Amino acid sequence: MKHWMNGVKSSWHHALTLLWLMIIALQWISYTEPFWLEETTAAVLLTLVAVALIEIIIPVKWIYRLMLEGVAIVYLVYRILLHYGEYVPNPWLPTLRERLPDIITHMNPYIWFALGAWALMLLSSWWVNGKARILMFIGMNITAFAALDSFTISVLWQEVAWTVFAGMGWLVTRHLRSFQLHYPRGWTYLLQYPFKVALNIAIIFSLVIIAGVNMPDVRPTLTDPYTVWQEWSGNTPSSGTSAGGSGESSSGEGTGGATTSGYSLNDDNLGGGFNFDYSPVMTVTSDLRTYMRGEIRSTYSGKGWSDDDTFSRGTFRTVQVGEPLEPVAAPKTETRTLTQTVKLLGGNNYPVLFGGYSIVKVNSVDGVAESNGLSWRGEDSELLWNAAGSARSYPQTYVVTSEVPVVPFQELSTQTYEQLYGDLVLDPYLQLPGNFPERVRALAEEITAGAQTPYEKVMLLQQYLQQTFPYTNQPDVSRARSKDMVESFLFEIMEGYCDYYSTALVTMVRSLDIPARWVKGYAPGEQAEIPDNLALQQGGLVNNNYTITNADAHSWAEIYFGDYGWVPVEATPGFNVPVLTQTEEDNVEEPEVQEEEQAEPEQEAANTAAGSEGFHPGVWVVTGAAVVLLLWSGTLLWQRRMSLRFLITRLRIGHQLTPVQKVVAETQRWVRYVRSKGMLKKEHETLRESVERWSLERPAAAANLSTLLGMFERANYSPEVIEDKDWHSVYTEALRLRKSMKSGK
Repeated sequence: MKHWMNGVKSSWHHALTLLWLMIIALQWISYTEPFWLEETTAAVLLTLVAVALIEIIIPVKWIYRLMLEGVAIVYLVYRILLHYGEYVPNPWLPTLRERLPDIITHMNPYIWFALGAWALMLLSSWWVNGKARILMFIGMNITAFAALDSFTISVLWQEVAWTVFAGMGWLVTRHLRSFQLHYPRGWTYLLQYPFKVALNIAIIFSLVIIAGVNMPDVRPTLTDPYTVWQEWSGNTPSSGTSAGGSGESSSGEGTGGATTSGYSLNDDNLGGGFNFDYSPVMTVTSDLRTYMRGEIRSTYSGKGWSDDDTFSRGTFRTVQVGEPLEPVAAPKTETRTLTQTVKLLGGNNYPVLFGGYSIVKVNSVDGVAESNGLSWRGEDSELLWNAAGSARSYPQTYVVTSEVPVVPFQELSTQTYEQLYGDLVLDPYLQLPGNFPERVRALAEEITAGAQTPYEKVMLLQQYLQQTFPYTNQPDVSRARSKDMVESFLFEIMEGYCDYYSTALVTMVRSLDIPARWVKGYAPGEQAEIPDNLALQQGGLVNNNYTITNADAHSWAEIYFGDYGWVPVEATPGFNVPVLTQTEEDNVEEPEVQEEEQAEPEQEAANTAAGSEGFHPGVWVVTGAAVVLLLWSGTLLWQRRMSLRFLITRLRIGHQLTPVQKVVAETQRWVRYVRSKGMLKKEHETLRESVERWSLERPAAAANLSTLLGMFERANYSPEVIEDKDWHSVYTEALRLRKSMKSGK
């Protein structure tokens, strides 16, 4: 055991080197996670952890370590394949020898990724063995991350920050190792004070971290290289937004570079940032361009929409293809029938079928007029898929018929609250959490103070949100202080994307007792271009085919206006709901649909927002750094407490105190102390007379009192020269007096 402990201690520098390499490797895993299968990511991650542990805790000859690591890697990959169902043992092959060829076949290609990670880690720990090589290695990694950040949609500044952190730690480790080799006696002395060494290192790291997070935001003056390259290649993408941040195409929860746009399946914690993903999701064929409505949310928690379990949110019934679906009644709003053919492209699964506004019939699913996976929730007009637990996979094509409302906005704008709602029970759509911020409610009331009708209030709130806050897919969430998402958006972050705007509109409208709900789905997408010659050959062919991508994932609000039904309202700037309107002459008009595009400056700002946020490696890291600096500052103040003792007096009198004045000040201090203990100095008494009386009252303190009296009289009446050491003596003796008085009780 002692031999093992000595081996571990002697390889401390190798263990720390592996730690820094692990941190850098984790940044590459973070970057590759969206592109790799989960099995590959797990194999690489567990391989790195296993290799590091074996290298650290088993200090045997390198050949034996390599053998152990190889066996561990093969076993881990095997267990991962079992866990993810990639390999299922054949019961007809009972022995390992019979199963081995099958296992080896299924391990490909995961085992090669794991072995590659193993080789890279060991080669890096062996080759990077000096300051110059460490700097070169860290520089290569930072350059690679910076290039990927500039020429791809990934935002990798957090990865760069962690790499810099690991590089600093690696250089410190190398410096200490060099000190150990060249100055063994000094190293032995340092080991006697490990806390001081660790504290000084922590202070340096903390200073760098705190300085980084408090650097001012500076927008880049040059266009991002990725944007320049896209524009040069004629491939500049149009802007989109996300509904909830991450969806099927997302790399997982998180912000910044870790999340991409797409249809989210979890809306209970909205916010953060995302990258645009322009991979196609579906094509829609119809003669009217509409939002593709998906799911409804009604319960706001302060962080997001907590009722995100589609199948348990309310009652639903199983329906068949061709069966009429009853939407929410809206007797004062006419509708236009619209047929949409939807073809899925991404292979994703969703809990609903998408359609324009309220679907009234499913015409076919995967080309046939029957299906056993459909359910209908009438109160929210949601067409659910597999709510009853059907084994059918999500359809690749389907045809639905929708009723698009033709809203008489001029008539609606004159309707009062009593005319619209009367005695209707609307509690589910007026819900707000008990701790809903009052200043959000006050802001809504202030904005709508001049409005007379619910419709006018909604329009004023919509206008305020669209004109006040800039659109960005990378909002600076470091400015958020409130625990409520809407409050932090309106008063602190003051920028965002659709989830921020739509949630703010719904909650502000509800605070005015106007029923509203949150809707998510997809914006209309892009219309494919048809060559002019083809259009002429087809006799002026009309193109009614639209391609929707993950970047078109979107959220918006629906406001309930009584007999006029649910009306979609768009609060996000740059977006416009394609709504049919009705004039006073009852003529149906189709307004031009504005393209869902953001201005180029906004797009560039969104692509570079994460870079301007500076070094944000994590809240816990920043908190730890702040705690270290506070403790360090407190220690410095305590160490210099004697120098600061007379600071206030010195500032008051305007010059440095003399040693005599310091002795007098210290004497006044201990006299005040004994007075607090009941030993009062009478007005007619000199200090000597008081000390003599106190000595009789407190014999245990007599010796200390006599010594302090002598010091005072010597400084005040003696011609001797008083130095700083004399008032230090008074201070020390006063401490002894306190101790003697406490022990004498």
